[in-house]
Amino acid sequence: MKKLVFTLVAVFALTASYAQTIDELKAEQALKKDSVAAIQGRVDALQGKIDAFPGWKKGAFGTIGANLSGFSNWYSQALPDNSSGNIGVTVNGFANLDREKFFWRNNGNINLGWVKLDDQNLPEDQQDGFKEATDVFTISSLYGRKLSDKFAISALGEYRTTILNNFNDPGYLDLGVGATWTPIENMVVVIHPLNYNFVFAKNDAVFESSLGAKIVVDYTRQLGAVNFKTNFSTFQSYKSSDLSNWTWINSFGYTLWKGIGLGFEFGLRGNKQEAVNYALASTPTANFDNIDNKTQSYWLFGLNYAF
Repeated sequence: MKKLVFTLVAVFALTASYAQTIDELKAEQALKKDSVAAIQGRVDALQGKIDAFPGWKKGAFGTIGANLSGFSNWYSQALPDNSSGNIGVTVNGFANLDREKFFWRNNGNINLGWVKLDDQNLPEDQQDGFKEATDVFTISSLYGRKLSDKFAISALGEYRTTILNNFNDPGYLDLGVGATWTPIENMVVVIHPLNYNFVFAKNDAVFESSLGAKIVVDYTRQLGAVNFKTNFSTFQSYKSSDLSNWTWINSFGYTLWKGIGLGFEFGLRGNKQEAVNYALASTPTANFDNIDNKTQSYWLFGLNYAF
């Protein structure tokens, strides 16, 4: 009986001691968690001050989309023996300098795509490689002298062309001056009533430079794992609406793991000079009066990497 009582007392003592030890460890752990949270709070506060400090801010994110396939004796489709592929790459980058009295904002967008479709039963349809599909290249530089926190006198240079095929044919260079408005953080609205649109192209009968107004709206934002950028750029010619053009590009990136995630980009464009130039290849009598200026578009979805 005494041995039983002694054993029960010993077990109770060990259990109480173990419970006390667990409680003490949990209490110590809670204190350390509070300390870590406090340290992280101070680090985040310092990072916020660093981010808010005027100076160069640089960043880039891009998307890669690819789809490759091959079929042999797949009789349920029109081309039972074929190989096809689609590859697209897009990159958005910026480098901005913000000082007390001026700012300097630089942006770039590249979107390149290649496609391939070989019907192996038609020798004349055999392709040696991929053909160029999407081809967009745009760079811009905006300098502003601040009149207040939200308004500035500014000058803008913007160049747009293709780089895989027909480089600078056409190519568009906008140079102008006016005002820039920054209504909220990360948004820039450029209004330049004095702007000259230089157009470089071999077909001088279609493409023509002119004086007009330039309007640009750009919004770039990063919210946690999400990168977002939208840019609308338009030139309105004072000489003729046929010489006007506009482009709107939207890019999204969602980071899942170590900078890698999913990305999506789509773009729209209206340019009657390009529409007429394209129509002339099949219709020699095409001109500005009998061509419908349809909206151009492209989109790309694939893997995304944020720098």
